[in-house]
Amino acid sequence: MEVIYGLIPGMLILGLVAVGVLFWAVRSGQFDDLEGDAYRILMDDDVEMESRNPSNEPGDGSGQDGKSDEQSWDESSHSR
Repeated sequence: MEVIYGLIPGMLILGLVAVGVLFWAVRSGQFDDLEGDAYRILMDDDVEMESRNPSNEPGDGSGQDGKSDEQSWDESSHSR
């Protein structure tokens, strides 16, 4: 029974900390744009992908070493 005298104040302090963190998050703008990430995942970002890797055209079949994907796979499967 004596343990409850320590648990009740501990839970009250923990609850007050949780409420304080919630108010801090609201004031700092953590919940301002709830739908932005949901729509951002659906946006087309092909232009960004092309600008990241301009040397290798998508679909040309060449890897870093200039071999096609099939040649690289064939060589790696025979080396085992």
